Amino acid sequence: MAKKENSFDPARLLGLLWRVAAKPSRTGLSVDAIVDAAIELADAHGLEHVSMRNVAEHLGVGAMSLYTHVPGREELADLMIDRSLAGLYSHVDEPSSVPGGWRPALRFIAERNWALYQRHPWLLDADGPRPVLGPHTNDKYEAELRPLVGTGLSDIEIDSVLTLVLTHVSGTARALAGVARVKEQSGMTDAQWWAATAPIIERVMDRERFPVSSRVGTAAAASYDAASDPVHAYRFGLECILDGVETLISRTHPTDRSAASE
Repeated sequence: MAKKENSFDPARLLGLLWRVAAKPSRTGLSVDAIVDAAIELADAHGLEHVSMRNVAEHLGVGAMSLYTHVPGREELADLMIDRSLAGLYSHVDEPSSVPGGWRPALRFIAERNWALYQRHPWLLDADGPRPVLGPHTNDKYEAELRPLVGTGLSDIEIDSVLTLVLTHVSGTARALAGVARVKEQSGMTDAQWWAATAPIIERVMDRERFPVSSRVGTAAAASYDAASDPVHAYRFGLECILDGVETLISRTHPTDRSAASE
């Protein structure tokens, strides 16, 4: 859903995101109804299945009636992203209310986002370089920043730490979605693929030429029963990131040890 800069109107999109002067039509059709229908389609079939025509068919209305409320597919994508974040946290202080300080709070944030991608995997295809400045996106950002306030980090460092955590979550979630997609397309589980591949690798790979990769690859494959394990990568990587954040906080604010033992 790449945006066409020559027709895209950021001001109009912001009005839609914040539902400025939004009113249902006589038929009951509204921005919310259209966005909810689009999310249902994306959850069931993927983002590529979401078109104005398909959404209209899902709602049982003519495609042209949608354009009265949503200008086009590009704007619809941003509306879907923001809508999908509604209720991610019960209130804006939920993450910062997690006992134990910033480290358990960031772990909680990571888990919520990980679960979000499992519910709405199409979000991994909808991410763009520009933020969606809607109310639910802003609620999420505010909630996820608050646990790092008071750690001694600068505002830029707080934003960077959150970005690092969320980028790690989306990256490993994307890898997990890729594993599922390949499994579905090939009709072969990771264990089946590895069972078919391993004997051939054993014959053709020269262990003297690749001593480290042979040893490490064999250990990893035995542990994962697959070529990789995105769930392990997510959890292992998150703890490494949190260790790094703890080091950063210790350098900038040595008296803050609130999460050191968590």
